[in-house]
Amino acid sequence: MPHTLASLVNHTALKLTVLAGEDRLDAPVRWAHASELIDPVPYMEGGELLLITALKLDAADPETADRYVRRVAEAGVVGLGFAIGVNYEGVPEALVEAARRHHLPLLGVPRRTPFIAISKAVSAAVAADQYRAVTAGFEAQRELTRAALGTEGPAELLARLAAHLGGWAALYDASGAVVAAAPEWAARRASRLAEDVARLRERPAPASFVVSDTDGDDRVELQSLGTGRRARGVLAVGTDAPLGTAARYAVHSAVALLTLTTERSRALQDAEQRLGAAVLKMLLAGEPDHARAVAGRLYGGLLDAPFRMVVAEPVPADEQPSSAKLPTPFGKGGPPSPPGAGAASALEALADAMESAAARTGEAVLAVPDGGRLVVLVADGGAAADACTAFAAATDARLGEQPRPRGRNSRNGGRREGEGLAVGLSAPTGTMAAANAYRQAEQALSVARRRGRTLVEHEDVAAGSVLPLLADDAVRAFADGLLRALREHDATGRGDLVASLRAWLARHGQWDAAAADLGVHRHTLRYRMRRVEEILGRSLDDPDVRMELWLALKATSGAAGE
Repeated sequence: MPHTLASLVNHTALKLTVLAGEDRLDAPVRWAHASELIDPVPYMEGGELLLITALKLDAADPETADRYVRRVAEAGVVGLGFAIGVNYEGVPEALVEAARRHHLPLLGVPRRTPFIAISKAVSAAVAADQYRAVTAGFEAQRELTRAALGTEGPAELLARLAAHLGGWAALYDASGAVVAAAPEWAARRASRLAEDVARLRERPAPASFVVSDTDGDDRVELQSLGTGRRARGVLAVGTDAPLGTAARYAVHSAVALLTLTTERSRALQDAEQRLGAAVLKMLLAGEPDHARAVAGRLYGGLLDAPFRMVVAEPVPADEQPSSAKLPTPFGKGGPPSPPGAGAASALEALADAMESAAARTGEAVLAVPDGGRLVVLVADGGAAADACTAFAAATDARLGEQPRPRGRNSRNGGRREGEGLAVGLSAPTGTMAAANAYRQAEQALSVARRRGRTLVEHEDVAAGSVLPLLADDAVRAFADGLLRALREHDATGRGDLVASLRAWLARHGQWDAAAADLGVHRHTLRYRMRRVEEILGRSLDDPDVRMELWLALKATSGAAGE
């Protein structure tokens, strides 16, 4: 406890008397200082007991006494100690009245008590208080260390920290979710700080700030955890007053221990990722038994039930849909282009969201960074799969995605500027069909990029139409080349072969119906179709030729999105 005016008054050796401000003796005394200056305020910091003999001060003059007392009280001086029998035989009544008027404690100091004795008493009390704070801080550090090394981990550490602070404590993971809190009711309080935690996580670690007006009932201090560019977690502590020295020691110890635990966990995660990469390679190579043996208990539960394959990669703002072949797993088709910092952060955020969700429910998840990609195995219907879907929905909302516009000017699918992600999600599968699940996820990923969507599931691809895929540049180039000779013929004014071909294909080769649509005789239509065959050098009796021509017409007519 800090030294107070009351403890000085009760100090039997000092013999101090209280002349004014009896109701304010609980004020803590930071220091005792003697000064005979008419205006000592420039040399005060606040919290001092000011000792005077009134050598230069006309303490008996009411106006002078009032001005002096008012000024030192406003400067934060907690009390006046007046030497009796030095310059004045007693304490001037004007000074006493001024002290009462401004609610400033006034202590009478007898002649036999030197000011140095009061200074020594205050100094000893301050030193003792600091020693108690340091001792309490070291004791808290020992308790927190034992808690961190225990089997209960962060939960027990937070419980000990909250007890030391007389408040509450909460731990957030890398995604900003609350993973532990003490006491239990603090989890609800901590969840309301999501926006503040998100702001702190955007700053390089270590970083901190205070939230003092969230509910008006406590003071919350947020501290980031980690030593790298991105915070690996956040510690929140709530108290009803600013932290004292001992409490500050305890919080710093907790931050250090949780940071150490987080970094140690990161090293273990790196080792798990290397093991996970080996397991995934075996699964894709059709060696499920070897994959199970390597996975052991770490991923074994995941491989025993239906799982889904997730393939994600960044989508820079200026990228256009392309039909270029996607890189095959683990660099077999060459390394992908390195993503920008924003895209890499998006991949990390997606991985954090899925891993955090899985950790909260105790399910296994296998996440493997693959160059500029992320490959993840998640339990079908599990928390990690739900987190992936929720993350994609939030990303679409943030980027302001709109439904894909129709027509040939819909190349970006409505995606606004800004780094995004494309994610493909396979159908539920087992270890024997892991390679097929990977292909499904890649196909869904390709469609997601083409449509400007963040997430596409394989079921959506299978249930959808092939026509939206015709909006690709390479498909349109093929279609333009296939139909160029017919369009050049029509441009000379010698017929309307393209329109005739479209009508004939639309009517499935029915001459009368197609001729009626065109408003020409069926013999005219037959002549035009022979000219189409002659110009293209292809037979319309071949179903593959008819299919290619129909798709070419759809790709170049602006109807590919219909």
